[in-house]
Amino acid sequence: MATQRKRRILVTNDDGIGAPGIALLAETARELGEVWVVAPASQCSAMSQRLTLHREMEIRERRDFPVSGVTAWSLDGTPADCVKTALRILPAVPDLVFSGINDGYNTGFDIAYSGTCGACFEAIFNRIPAIAFSCENSRNHSAAEMHMAALAKQLLLMPIERNAFWNINFPACSGTELKGILFDRIPGEMQLYTDNMPQKHYPDGRWTIAESGIPVSADASPEGTDIHAVLNGYVSVGKIFTGLMRS
Repeated sequence: MATQRKRRILVTNDDGIGAPGIALLAETARELGEVWVVAPASQCSAMSQRLTLHREMEIRERRDFPVSGVTAWSLDGTPADCVKTALRILPAVPDLVFSGINDGYNTGFDIAYSGTCGACFEAIFNRIPAIAFSCENSRNHSAAEMHMAALAKQLLLMPIERNAFWNINFPACSGTELKGILFDRIPGEMQLYTDNMPQKHYPDGRWTIAESGIPVSADASPEGTDIHAVLNGYVSVGKIFTGLMRS
């Protein structure tokens, strides 16, 4: 009787190949199948599904990637570039794309800006199922370490439309502080961080402006949303849809 081959899993992110979250995600993915990593060489947050045009991109095999048994490359491009490139350089088409673990939540309207989610959109445009993983911050992955593998296994057994991917957000808290896991969370119709754009003016007439968001309070987010879940100490699990494909 023929043995079933392992799943082929592409792991990418938007924080760069040196980010701690991608190493933890690749380690988790090894429990589920054969893992390849193609990730940005540097920070690419808030790039959405942006592509790099009008220049060459350098790709390097990364033998220094900290997870054994994983073949990894860095690309000086965006998360969407990484998925597109992977489909051309890998020995086979991946069965899954895992993106993350992002340093910061991907909830509400912020999903539209997210490079983490941009990689997942690129995956489903190529008919490859995808899961986005995010955590409040990269200094505390306790909840993710406890639940990420089991959640991924559970979601892979659940049906999902071809024009959607799973979006998981972990609060940065200990296992004892975590209140639970909430499924079917919808994106809140708001940003987790409200716009705050301080300005600096200079004597020569120049002035600068910078984005520095202010987080909303837990009671400002509607119940049933991803934002409400994470701000109240729950893991949020939901689907993100694109309107560009039929289910």
